[in-house]
Amino acid sequence: MKELTAEEREVYGWQMWIPGFGEEGQVRLRNASVLISRCGGLGGVVAYELAAAGIGRLVLAHAGNVKPSDLNRQILMTHAGIGTSRVESASQKLRELNPRLEIEAVAENVKQENAARLVGSVDLVVDCAPLFEERFLLNLEAVRQGKPMVEAAVHELEAHLTTFIPGRTPCLRCLYPDWPDYWRRQFPVFGAVSGTIGCMAAMEAIKVLARLGEPLVSRMLLMDLRGMGFRTVRIHRDRSCPVCGHLPDGE
Repeated sequence: MKELTAEEREVYGWQMWIPGFGEEGQVRLRNASVLISRCGGLGGVVAYELAAAGIGRLVLAHAGNVKPSDLNRQILMTHAGIGTSRVESASQKLRELNPRLEIEAVAENVKQENAARLVGSVDLVVDCAPLFEERFLLNLEAVRQGKPMVEAAVHELEAHLTTFIPGRTPCLRCLYPDWPDYWRRQFPVFGAVSGTIGCMAAMEAIKVLARLGEPLVSRMLLMDLRGMGFRTVRIHRDRSCPVCGHLPDGE
């Protein structure tokens, strides 16, 4: 494992004061890798906060070029970058924040042909994809490969967040056996809502990787910012789930 440099000790000193984290937790982050599916309004905030926290490597999967409609929520994109690659724009912004960060910029969305490789190249997945086609592929590969996956989604002023650990928690298909017909590629959302749950999703990833606190294991956080309502509900494995039902119970 790579030890911290003097520069890293200075940059991350304040968070290393946190009880239960310390230098050991920082070293775990420094040696960890995370896949973020889409680095838009939600995933971009996750990427930014993980870069700021000192994650060692990020794999960003996001196709297409920056559009004006991205700029109400995608903090890694800029007006000057309109018409250029989203994933390259995001990588540049992240390197400005953390030049020590290793980034693999994949100018593709998650699909059948690349899902296994992308998930297999990291320690943890953060699912921020707008389409269930991508979410189901990530879930399938995370379960197959035994990788934890932080699941986050937003719509209007609402959001949800949970952490899947194969064999220990439900998976996405336990919660959504079928493709929800109401889910659309484009939907109403404020950037502030994406940013709020994005920060929380980054914290979930940090907790899992650094073995800090209590991640949202078998629990889902539901948030409605219209009335500032927050609640946590229990979620359960579906023993007939076609993806994870065959797995034995974990500890």
